[in-house]
Amino acid sequence: MGLSKIRLKAWFHKKVGDPLLQILRRGAEPKQLAFSAALGITLGVFPICGVTVFLCGVAIALLGSLCHAPTVMLANFIATPIELSLVVPFLRFGEGISGGPHFPLTSDALKQVLTGQASREVLLSVGNVLLGWFIAAPFIMVALYVLFLPCFKILVRKFGVIAPSPTIPIDLHSELKPKPRD
Repeated sequence: MGLSKIRLKAWFHKKVGDPLLQILRRGAEPKQLAFSAALGITLGVFPICGVTVFLCGVAIALLGSLCHAPTVMLANFIATPIELSLVVPFLRFGEGISGGPHFPLTSDALKQVLTGQASREVLLSVGNVLLGWFIAAPFIMVALYVLFLPCFKILVRKFGVIAPSPTIPIDLHSELKPKPRD
């Protein structure tokens, strides 16, 4: 195995594997983990770079104990490379929904957006990208939840905390009497 593959494996283990094991060992429920992972990835593929962490933070604040914050953030982190690859499909989907013109993707268009000189067509394409994501997001969320639920049931069973052994019940109302000495 090459040095780069070893480094990639070590990086993946440190950034994804270890945090996932820590999450599983803390005793969260599979339904909550599946929901949180689906939410993190769905928000993580939001087509505007740099916004996804903020969106996840807002979702965590709004949902509170319904979601598992570390799982949402880990899933968001995992979704980062996927985010850029879905911009064009979201754009084309949004164009299809809105009936808008096909926007040609050129380096000049990106330059216009980054320099603040975006034309009406560029701004319209950003709107189409967002429309494509807003329409697709509920379907992505449900599909991921359905996919993740059985996976997390297995993972929690395999790597989750072991339930403590039953203890002898203690009657708190009885008095403790010292044993008499012989």
